[in-house]
Amino acid sequence: MTEDTNKNGPEAYETEDAAVAAEAAGEVGTEAAEADALEAARAEAADLRDRYLRLAAEMDNLRRRTERDVKDAKSYSVAGFARDMLAVSDNLRRALDAIPAEARAAGEAGLDALIEGVEMTERSMLSALERHGVKKLEPEGQKFDPNFHQAMFEVPNPNVPNNTVVQVVQAGYTIGDRVLRPAMVGVAKGGPKIAIVEGETPAA
Repeated sequence: MTEDTNKNGPEAYETEDAAVAAEAAGEVGTEAAEADALEAARAEAADLRDRYLRLAAEMDNLRRRTERDVKDAKSYSVAGFARDMLAVSDNLRRALDAIPAEARAAGEAGLDALIEGVEMTERSMLSALERHGVKKLEPEGQKFDPNFHQAMFEVPNPNVPNNTVVQVVQAGYTIGDRVLRPAMVGVAKGGPKIAIVEGETPAA
């Protein structure tokens, strides 16, 4: 009886409490480890999502840049060739302008045929350039714009607003939204100032 009492005494209860405490501590430790693992997994998932979004944005930007570069290459690949052809067109026009008015009025068959052939060649060349996006500027009567026009001289004229293009010395052209060759022009000086629209830069 004494031995049994000793086995079920305070020491036995202490041992049992220690075991329960150890088991509880083990469970808490496991839960903490699981919580840490879950938090790490969430952090890794967030990092992977962030990387994915960045990569997707970079790929979208690359696609847009590539599309723009391809479009520009198609639009402007003929720019150098077109500029050279404009020089040829200028020479054709100079040849036509050099023919004296008296010779034109004489109406000689051979000369008329030559003039018609040169004019037809000029028109055909400009038409071909236009099909490739080259357009002629028509600046006369417009406000001088240094982005599209090159001022060659000033014309005193108090009846025309200051900085208005009054004469075109050499035609200008654009290709797409770029200037292929600025128009060489004469601008009015001394007239009233052009009214400035809000947002525009005042003319010099």
